[in-house]
Amino acid sequence: MKIRQLIVALPIIIALVMALLPFGTNAQAATKPEYRRTTENYEIPDVTLLNQDGKKIKLRSILDSGKPLIIDFIFTTCTTICPVLSANFLNMQNKLGEAAETVQLVSISIDPEYDRPEQMLNYLQMFRAKKGWDFLTGSRDDIRLVLSAFNASFVDKMSHIPLYILHKPEAEEWVRIHGLIGAADLMSELGRVQ
Repeated sequence: MKIRQLIVALPIIIALVMALLPFGTNAQAATKPEYRRTTENYEIPDVTLLNQDGKKIKLRSILDSGKPLIIDFIFTTCTTICPVLSANFLNMQNKLGEAAETVQLVSISIDPEYDRPEQMLNYLQMFRAKKGWDFLTGSRDDIRLVLSAFNASFVDKMSHIPLYILHKPEAEEWVRIHGLIGAADLMSELGRVQ
């Protein structure tokens, strides 16, 4: 493996290892991250985005899938919190097993100028994403609308916040998880939403 590839892969490897460690060990109990859970009402903008396959997706159509939905906001070249958020999605899919397709996971790029379908597909492949996990991008204006709608705007991509947005089909309220959350806690929050 080339040095550059190793440098790019190292944060992802660390995130995966940390996410795979079972909670309850002394080291993790002392450093278990805190998060804040609130319920919110969001109005979803009528935007069309591109998924990792280059397919146009109306964002609102995701809500009509009849599945519980979890959204995060990441970018493919991030080396800090994005790999941790993605590792949680991977762990969730692995824990759900064959039922993974019953939950819709959506990562929305906050770097639409760089994150195009090819980069997003490579990212999902690197995380061994299964069916039911989509990565969306779009124009800068459409992404701004989405970030604003979910109260997830930021000054620059390096200062974005760790955030999951959960939604039960046909529910009015959304659950907002702010902060780093472990895979076990995210599964628990999904159970509460379902």
